[in-house]
Amino acid sequence: MDTEFWEAADRLLIRYGASFTPRVIERAAGTYVYDEAGAPILDFTSGQMSSVLGHSHPDVVAAVSTAVGRLDHLFSGMLSRPVVDLAEALAATLPPELRRMLLLTTGAESNEAALKLAKLYTGRYEIVSFDRSWHGMSHGAGSATFSAGRRGHGPPTPGNFVLPTPNAYRSPFRAADGSHDWRAELEYGFALVDQQSSGSLAACLVEPVLSSGGIIELPPGYLARLKELCEERGMLLVLDEAQTGLGRTGTMYAFERDGVVPDILTLSKTLGAGLPVAAVLTGDHIERRCHERGFLFFTTHVSDPLAATVGATVLGVIQRDGLVARAAELGEQLTARLTELRERYEVVGDVRGRGLLQGLELVTDRRSKAPAHELGQAVTRACLDRGLHLNIVQLPGMGGIFRIAPPLTVTEDELHAGMDVLAAAIDHVVSGRSGAA
Repeated sequence: MDTEFWEAADRLLIRYGASFTPRVIERAAGTYVYDEAGAPILDFTSGQMSSVLGHSHPDVVAAVSTAVGRLDHLFSGMLSRPVVDLAEALAATLPPELRRMLLLTTGAESNEAALKLAKLYTGRYEIVSFDRSWHGMSHGAGSATFSAGRRGHGPPTPGNFVLPTPNAYRSPFRAADGSHDWRAELEYGFALVDQQSSGSLAACLVEPVLSSGGIIELPPGYLARLKELCEERGMLLVLDEAQTGLGRTGTMYAFERDGVVPDILTLSKTLGAGLPVAAVLTGDHIERRCHERGFLFFTTHVSDPLAATVGATVLGVIQRDGLVARAAELGEQLTARLTELRERYEVVGDVRGRGLLQGLELVTDRRSKAPAHELGQAVTRACLDRGLHLNIVQLPGMGGIFRIAPPLTVTEDELHAGMDVLAAAIDHVVSGRSGAA
């Protein structure tokens, strides 16, 4: 370990969350990152769940190199061809109700813009999101984030309410046969929202698969019913596809599975494939009314040509190389491997997700379903020791939930090598725990 490096980091950096992974990363390529000793580490989080093309993809490297040398940043009131080209490329992948684009840089920023659009369009201010939501750390997006970060930072934006996250593994809402009764759960949640609302409901902001919330996938039919409940109240449905957009779940956008078109769509992480690119998409009617009412989102990097060039390159590679279908195919193999682990180990309580965004939840035992925070940390360390980086959800009560999201460019051999490491790590930790007992 580079003691001098870590001492400098401890002395100079502001700590902003969980402790850092105990390796100094020197470079990254493809599905691997490499530490200062040159040791390869399989990256099954795609950076911060973003690098869908892996690291240092040659098309992205070439596009960035050219753009930096020719056209990278402009006054925010100027337009360049790359921005309109990206808007046209995205529109070709989306329903006509989502053909208007605002180009930004981060997921939190795109959600801020979406919430401002919804409030201006409806003339209301109340926002509904899940109780395990994560939509960003800026003020408006952070106020709609309920999984963490709500203590000690002062008052959130007024008018933010929660719906119960439809977690089929843990929800207390059960049908007579013991299955998850998500309809009753959703109706109950909106009854509570209605009771708390001052009559100013503007929008519902949700992820199709809650990632930081524990890889919770919305049940089939849920999104359609949610849209109906929003329409009944004059609310807009805003989908945050920061992690699910651009092929990650086996369709270009996760909402395609449900045949439900949101009123506003936000994209970020995957659109930049690891670089800061984000976008808000909506339709003509919403855009026109908001423009007439003075919509303002004039930021330093709005409509930057470099971001547009990167986004268009990422979208082009995904389409050219058939990575959406590849994510669906490899996702089936990933599900099979994770299901094998659930059948083999009593501490594996649940497997969920789709495509190349899946989760594995460790528990102390299946009967109690008690969260296994220490077990999750031990498996994480054992994976890293064996050359695999996995991320456990670092939120209270969810320390045993692994988020598994390798790049869409991962090879079959790399995918199965990673799963072999995970299996060996679980076996090592469980065997040690049994021996200690």
